[in-house]
Amino acid sequence: MATTPSDRSSWPDGGGTAAAPGASWAAGSSTPAWGEPAPQLAYPEGAEPTAAPPRKSKWKRWLGPLIAIGALLLKFGAKLKFLLLLLPKVKLFTTSASMLVSIGAYALIWGWSFAVGFVLLLLVHEMGHVFQLRREGIKASAPFFIPFLGAAVAMKQMPKDAAAEARVGLAGPILGSLGCLIPIALFALTGNELFQALAFVGFFLNLFNLLPVLPLDGGRAMAALTPWMWLVGFAMLIAVAIAFPNPIMLIILLFGGLETWRRWKARKTDEGKRYHEVRPRDRVLVGVTYVGLAVALAVGMDLTFLARDLSSF
Repeated sequence: MATTPSDRSSWPDGGGTAAAPGASWAAGSSTPAWGEPAPQLAYPEGAEPTAAPPRKSKWKRWLGPLIAIGALLLKFGAKLKFLLLLLPKVKLFTTSASMLVSIGAYALIWGWSFAVGFVLLLLVHEMGHVFQLRREGIKASAPFFIPFLGAAVAMKQMPKDAAAEARVGLAGPILGSLGCLIPIALFALTGNELFQALAFVGFFLNLFNLLPVLPLDGGRAMAALTPWMWLVGFAMLIAVAIAFPNPIMLIILLFGGLETWRRWKARKTDEGKRYHEVRPRDRVLVGVTYVGLAVALAVGMDLTFLARDLSSF
């Protein structure tokens, strides 16, 4: 059997004599023989042995730091509240800061050059929503970026009707598709395949957003056509998640399912019925724009396809 150095104290031969349990010796005293009482350790006059301090419980060890943190939060709470209220007002700062964070995150996978181009394409897409929201008279936040989830614009209120919501939804992919022409032009001038890859990913990004499911842009467009397409789009999203399983798809499925269920129930209310009243002319324009944009994006992807790993840029 394998032994450890601590086993030697119990060996009957070699390695010394084992000490009796609980025995202690004064400095310089001899080892007591077996069966003899161990001499007691003499303490200096006036000194008494002190018991070991009681060990604090786990809860008490954590409670102290938590109380200190709570006191700091109370002390600086007003200042923190002021900063949190001020931060959304500084739209340029929030947009640029979230852009930098996203660039850093994407650079870990694709490198800095591609990350910068990708985030700029996202910005162009989101600005399409911002411009159309302003045209519709709807206040909205500046674009903010979420690493690996893309970017978003928060509306202060819903559009007046489903046709306006469709116009806002389609404005992002329309301007985003036009933005993809910039890397195509740069590729034609330089021959650098980085720009070709950016154009392909930009086309794909905008085509993916046309999936007819909320909260994607295609789901916004379907509000003006027929809400039944939300169910079709959600089924398509499930198929995509099964074919390409990843946490991001699961998050989109979760939020998409919750938003689809909420809007599906609301469509039967009096307010919901008025919201979905769309003129035939507007419905045709939305349908033609949606189909034409999807076809154009698919063609763009085919023309800019590049059999190369993005991490090589």
